[in-house]
Amino acid sequence: MSEEGKAAAVNQDSSPVEENEPSVKAGSPNDFLKGVTGKRVAVRLNSGIDYLGTLSCLDGYMNIAMEDTTEYVDGNVKSSLGDAFIRGNNGTLTWFVRLTVVLYITALDEIDTQA
Repeated sequence: MSEEGKAAAVNQDSSPVEENEPSVKAGSPNDFLKGVTGKRVAVRLNSGIDYLGTLSCLDGYMNIAMEDTTEYVDGNVKSSLGDAFIRGNNGTLTWFVRLTVVLYITALDEIDTQA
């Protein structure tokens, strides 16, 4: 890195950035979800149940389709589901329905972070 480049590369606290420090590229959640489609993911629900499988597709309502899915309850395998569909929240709340909410989706396979 040139001296000019070193002077320009600083952290928010004005300390220099190391040359070999990995740069983190912030992306949108939509970019992340596009990047993990077709990859192995873990989906955690508010009930504490985890689903591990290959993300087939999802939509804006967080309806999630997965393949080769395994359900885990309290860290233990509950069942092997194969294809699974997790119905997301469409924004309509009914007082007598206990909502299943997706807390997070995390990648289990390495994803390409290059845009």
